Amino acid sequence: MTTKSSPQIWLYDTTLRDGTQCEGLSVSIEDKLRIAKRLDQLGIPFIEGGWPGANPKDVQFFWQLQEDPLKQAEIVAFCSTRRPNTITAAEPMLQAILTAGSRWVTIFGKSWDLHITEGLKTTLAENLAMIRDTIEYFRSHGRRVIYDAEHWFDGYKHNRDYALKTLEAAIAAGAEWLVLCDTNGGTLPHEVSESVQTVIGHLSSVICQEPITNDQEQRTTPQIGIHTHNDCDLAVANALAAVMAGATMVQGTINGYGERCGNANLCSLIPNLQLKMGHGCIGEHQLTQLTEASRFISEVVNLAPDEHAPFVGRSAFAHKGGVHVSAVERNPLTYEHIQPEQVGNRRRIVISEQAGLSNVLAKARTFGIELDKQTPQARQILQRLKQLESQGYQFEAAEASFALLMYEALGARQEFFEVKGFQVHCDLVEGKETSSALATVKVAVNGQNILEAAEGNGPVAALDTALRKALLNFYPQLAAFELTDYKVRILDGHAGTAAKTRALVESGNGHQRWTTIGVSANILAASYQAVVEGLEYGLLLHSQAEAALKA
Repeated sequence: MTTKSSPQIWLYDTTLRDGTQCEGLSVSIEDKLRIAKRLDQLGIPFIEGGWPGANPKDVQFFWQLQEDPLKQAEIVAFCSTRRPNTITAAEPMLQAILTAGSRWVTIFGKSWDLHITEGLKTTLAENLAMIRDTIEYFRSHGRRVIYDAEHWFDGYKHNRDYALKTLEAAIAAGAEWLVLCDTNGGTLPHEVSESVQTVIGHLSSVICQEPITNDQEQRTTPQIGIHTHNDCDLAVANALAAVMAGATMVQGTINGYGERCGNANLCSLIPNLQLKMGHGCIGEHQLTQLTEASRFISEVVNLAPDEHAPFVGRSAFAHKGGVHVSAVERNPLTYEHIQPEQVGNRRRIVISEQAGLSNVLAKARTFGIELDKQTPQARQILQRLKQLESQGYQFEAAEASFALLMYEALGARQEFFEVKGFQVHCDLVEGKETSSALATVKVAVNGQNILEAAEGNGPVAALDTALRKALLNFYPQLAAFELTDYKVRILDGHAGTAAKTRALVESGNGHQRWTTIGVSANILAASYQAVVEGLEYGLLLHSQAEAALKA
């Protein structure tokens, strides 16, 4: 519960504007709308949608949200102050912001005198007028204003008195929030704390000259926010330092997306603020959706999720060492700082050559298999695991293959089909690859042999397609399966082209994803094993789901 010592912290998401400046990230209007609605469901109060007028995409995004508004979040338009020596009402970019129709507008202005004299080529006095005129213009049109003090900490270090004057101008013009931006990402936590404390004290003394009531204090004391970048790997730490010093708004992006090294990661900030520091941010139920939201947005922007990200990463609560697993089985507090379910994540027991019997027993339970240390198959599984990993297998990355290994050791592995053999043919014409490969497979199902061929844009795709064609009449559910990822790694590079290869295949059925593995000196044989086990495990999941429904 939020108390006087741990006030509400207002979250401001800028994934759709600052986050899209991340190298390799590109989103369509439809992508932006999907992300905005997911952030709305997560309970983020402020969602910065972009800079209307800067590009047609952002204009259309705001128009569409006028037709289909968000449920609870405020969508925020973003732009700069007016240009030097211009009339505010005549600025086309400011007209576009009004047309966007958002109730809140974020204006950024210059805090660092270097940027004013060298970048804008204007005077310090004109910059103050630019801040004041722009905010007053939007206030006169009924807009509520958040002021982002760009390069605040650099400006504060080089010319403290002037930097403070820019904030005074913003407050006097009607800004309701002053957000201090570490635009270059070079500030340290203790510097952030000192600056935030100075700003709060200075502006309170400027604005609040006489003793006032608590109600008046809430209306008149400036509200301070923080916007940090991660160039020193301190964006989250700096944002937390600002909150400890009195900031009540935190700006950041989902998964830390942003220019250069990224922005403060809201997926780390939210649980730290809420679970560690006791601040109210979003509802407890919404907090349990954090991991899913992180992965959903990574899928939409087509960037692989960071498996080792704190709180929401797949490895955030993964335990690999046998001693760790044994302790966590007794009491999760021994190696977990929070319950993974609080942020919608889950504990994972990782299987590898470093595993002990505790890992095998715990992993078996996740597949609904109850074993104990006295079960002979448990030690057989562990021995087989270590033997295969010494050959290049890596079951921590291929849990579906490990499940099949366990079922086989227990004599419970279902035989859905048997591959009798396969051939893959690729042609080279005049030194150029053809556009397709041809695979032929022979499969036995229930004693019936099927011979099938298919083309693909490569040998693995052709093999996968041929297998599906051969099996589809027997298992219609295969139509919903898809190969979602395929990775190959050379294990002993010193052997050159004769090196052993590890193939990892990720498959999915629209609801679940699973990964299988194959290892061989023949890249096609390794891929074949991973593809076949991927289809087999998908059929096993379908069979188990049907059995559960009947039960």
